[in-house]
Amino acid sequence: MSALLSHSGEASPLRALRARALTGRFRPPGDKSISHRAFLFGLLACGETQVEGLLEGDDVLQTGKACEALGAATERLAPGRWRIRGPGIGALLEPRETLDFGNAGTGCRLMMGVVGSHGITAAFDGDASLRKRPMGRILDPLRLMGTQVLSEAEGGRCPIVLKGARDPSPITYRTPVASAQIKSAVLLAGLNARGVTTVIEAEASRDHTEKMLAHFGADVRVTAEGEGRRIALVGRPELTPRPVVVPADPSSAAFPIVAALIVPGSDIVIEGVMTNPLRTGLLTTLLEMGADIVFLDCRVEGGEEVADLRVRASALKGVDVPAARAPSMIDEYPVLAVAAAFAVGTTRMRGLHELRVKESDRLAAVAAGLVAAGADCAIEGDDLLVSGGAPRGGGTVATHMDHRIAMSFLVMGQATADPITVDDTAMIATSFPTFRPAMERLGAVFG
Repeated sequence: MSALLSHSGEASPLRALRARALTGRFRPPGDKSISHRAFLFGLLACGETQVEGLLEGDDVLQTGKACEALGAATERLAPGRWRIRGPGIGALLEPRETLDFGNAGTGCRLMMGVVGSHGITAAFDGDASLRKRPMGRILDPLRLMGTQVLSEAEGGRCPIVLKGARDPSPITYRTPVASAQIKSAVLLAGLNARGVTTVIEAEASRDHTEKMLAHFGADVRVTAEGEGRRIALVGRPELTPRPVVVPADPSSAAFPIVAALIVPGSDIVIEGVMTNPLRTGLLTTLLEMGADIVFLDCRVEGGEEVADLRVRASALKGVDVPAARAPSMIDEYPVLAVAAAFAVGTTRMRGLHELRVKESDRLAAVAAGLVAAGADCAIEGDDLLVSGGAPRGGGTVATHMDHRIAMSFLVMGQATADPITVDDTAMIATSFPTFRPAMERLGAVFG
């Protein structure tokens, strides 16, 4: 296992300065969601799984370490290329030590599903940010399947100790919110349950788990149910190791996309971006705002739709973003708010309650950052309103240990008259460890 990037505990502030036109080509790092799942399915498939394009950020590597603790052997062959030898469903080892996920909420929640149906006991923990994030929505369906929660912090938070069910019960579960993490935890638990485990969601959330289940040979059936979906999984399959090609992460691509739109004269190409329809809410919204984004060489790689994106500086206008779009762009609202600050008119982003339980209270943190950067915004209930114009910048943005807040306002500083400083950048390594050099190659300026 490669060494994790370390965070000494000291803040690493960074200042973003006004840039000239951004130009060039760039491929973002591998998709974070699929990279987590590549390790998990490598653990659950009996044999050797080859992975290409893996995101080697802190969050994903913590998930890989947890898989090792449960019996997987992992080997880094080259940058982004990994080999995972898994024991398979039903053959996991009981970990000797606490599974420390750092800041990896996705890895922690999905692994709870895996452990919850395997008759082993495991402790789950993470950093200060992860300990603030609610896990009750994952624990509720797992209890129905027979998982015992031996201990938990107040409010269903980490540290948590689970005792998995030796003979888990298949369930039919209707998710309370559109959440790929809840859905995935239940389906991963259902892999070791006899019978059919079914998840019903009122709104479709990102479907990478379903696609990867099918890719590895599970019997999984997805049907429409109103505006949402019903996913039925037949338990106790023998997952067959299959190669995984990880496409470029659209959530990471969002930062150079918005930078190119707001820095005058910019013209860039972003290569190999995943365009799964359940992940393209930001692109849909930016196009509605008048963004000049052209899809080139649309294709399928590793079972996912991808394309190269040509992005040119654009005159944006404010729009109304419906709440129903949130599941397809939940991680991109901070950088969308930055784009909205440069648009003509007001952009209203509706139904952002899920932002309050991310790495930080992202809704409050984004609004505070906009104010610090000289932009006009307001929070009304769970809606964020951003009035466009030409924010001057200046000030220091509090990131609250949130990588997407940090990167969003470093993008904003490329287009403001005065520099913008973020108070810490160390946590950017969780999802986009090459953010600064990659942006600098396009012409971004930091100091």
